[in-house]
Amino acid sequence: MSDPEALIPLAEPTRAPRPVARVAVDMPLPHLDRPFDYLVGDELAEQVRPGVRVRVRFAGRLRDGFVLELGTESDETRNLAPIEKVVSTEQVLTPAVAGLVRQVADHYAGSFADVVRLAVPPRHAATERATPPEREAVTPQLTAHPFDAYPTGSELIAALRAGHSPRACWQLAPAAAPAGDWAQGLAVAAGATLESGRGALIVVPDARDLERLRAACDRVVGSAGYVVLSADSGPAARYRAFLAVLRGEVRLVIGTRAAAYAPVRDLGLVAIWDDGDDLYAEPRAPYPHTREVLALRTAAEGAAFLAASYGRSAEIEQLIERGWLLPLALTPAAQRRRAPGVRLAADSDWELERDPMARAVRLPHQSFETIRAGLAQGPVLVQVPRAGYLVVLVCDTCREPVRCPHCAGPIRAGSRNAGCDWCGRPIVDWHCPECGGRRWRAPVVGATRTAEELGRAFPGTPVVQSSGEKVLPRVADEPALVIATPGAEPVADDGYAAALLLDAELLLTRADLRAGEEALRRWLNAVALVRPGERGGSVVAVGPTDAAPLQALVRSDPASFAGRELAERAEAHLPPVAKLIQIDGPPEAVHELHELAELPADTEVLGPVERPGTEPLARLTLRCPPASGADLVAAVRAAMGVRSARKSPGAVRVKVDPVAIG
Repeated sequence: MSDPEALIPLAEPTRAPRPVARVAVDMPLPHLDRPFDYLVGDELAEQVRPGVRVRVRFAGRLRDGFVLELGTESDETRNLAPIEKVVSTEQVLTPAVAGLVRQVADHYAGSFADVVRLAVPPRHAATERATPPEREAVTPQLTAHPFDAYPTGSELIAALRAGHSPRACWQLAPAAAPAGDWAQGLAVAAGATLESGRGALIVVPDARDLERLRAACDRVVGSAGYVVLSADSGPAARYRAFLAVLRGEVRLVIGTRAAAYAPVRDLGLVAIWDDGDDLYAEPRAPYPHTREVLALRTAAEGAAFLAASYGRSAEIEQLIERGWLLPLALTPAAQRRRAPGVRLAADSDWELERDPMARAVRLPHQSFETIRAGLAQGPVLVQVPRAGYLVVLVCDTCREPVRCPHCAGPIRAGSRNAGCDWCGRPIVDWHCPECGGRRWRAPVVGATRTAEELGRAFPGTPVVQSSGEKVLPRVADEPALVIATPGAEPVADDGYAAALLLDAELLLTRADLRAGEEALRRWLNAVALVRPGERGGSVVAVGPTDAAPLQALVRSDPASFAGRELAERAEAHLPPVAKLIQIDGPPEAVHELHELAELPADTEVLGPVERPGTEPLARLTLRCPPASGADLVAAVRAAMGVRSARKSPGAVRVKVDPVAIG
């Protein structure tokens, strides 16, 4: 007879739960924009950590990804695929940066995979294995700094040294003087933050500004006290700097827009120079703007925020009016005393009596007098708008750009029946809201030969040119005519003796909502290269004397102009007062996305409008009040996910609050 105990089934041995990794797979498709779970094998258990690069199998193919977090196996995760390989044990994606990437992706209707490519540079294996260099201790030199010239400027530095996190807009006096030295000021602010035991991050728009900032950081913290993060540095140098920050070897990062995501430990200060520069707009999807990325990071990490510029953008003005930023600036009267004197050509009856054609010619008599007087003291800067700006229709009387009376969109020219480029409505019975005029015109801009004309007018004077293809970094302190396009003006060793701003009307009539703001920003940046008025510096601008941006330039009062711009944007329901999304693509794809999107009730739909081009394209513009902005972006993202899951034909480009609105 058999043993009864032998008939009792043996209990299966209990198995300890295995670790599970949540992985952000490199898949930019909208409907797959979420992390996926993978099992961690015993052989990889010691290597898999949050932030490391891994390789996983997804849809039958091996793909790269980042580990976001670790968990344990459950009933729902028993049949998961395993991680195939750990590419590197370096934890390159920190939790703070991963959270920022997710915020930016959600804010701009993008995907995590698209943004993380901007945040984490490509791996350079040899650099990762190399022994890092020894670095000396950093002792910031904070003796004299430009903040001393500004009300509460010294208090700002003291707050940073004490470990506090103030948020300010530093509006500098535009002059080649210590009070206008933005690079020295930002370096000192970073040095004060380092003294508090925290890290700092400074972002500038281009390589020329980066060189000025590097020189200032060398003086304040020394060459070993910071690293440079820029795409121009090359793969090895960029990855070496990234690792130095990641490992905590360096606490100060300076760089261009890619540095906004730098993994700085104990971040205490985020600073941006000249936030209105269009180079801060990322040209790759989802097209984030560096200013907004830094603002999101500041709020998430509790750091100080410092926006420095000679002018003021409407976005910064809005943050000031909300109380999120505090202004740090001189009064207009004090700023005019420190800056060079700015005049408009033919701005008085006396000037018109001397030169009756002053308002009709490109180079009035006053401009020649300014150049002649300036050359007796040093170099003279002549700023000329670069060729190729798009031209819009303007009022024939007051030269204000013509905009749609229904949606404030730009008016496209090229035919008798002008129409709005946003809502497609024809423009009939138009009248100018500024002067009441009923006629418009398209300014015709011919090719200029400024350098040749002035060279003939001032024989024997050296003529130097600086433009897009050949940008000079500096010029000597000797009499010379320096002809430069906006943004390409070289720095004079001792400041320019004078400056001439030509063709101001061309900058004001660009096909862009921000034409006035951008023109004032470029003029102020040029004025800031000129010696202060107490040293004889002077500036003459040639353009319409009643234009608001030129009047703000003469008064040295960009704050009032920014306030007016913001008020006008509010009336027209335009960013930053309203949330605006532009959707471009084939007409069928744009119509499908529009039908799929469950838009908030207060969304205003403009278009779709057919766009000119070799292939049929359409643009759909959506806008709503800021309170519904997040819902509008989420609705568009959801519609993009549905199109992606359906594999609908036709790629669409979605831009949230685009910089160029025209």
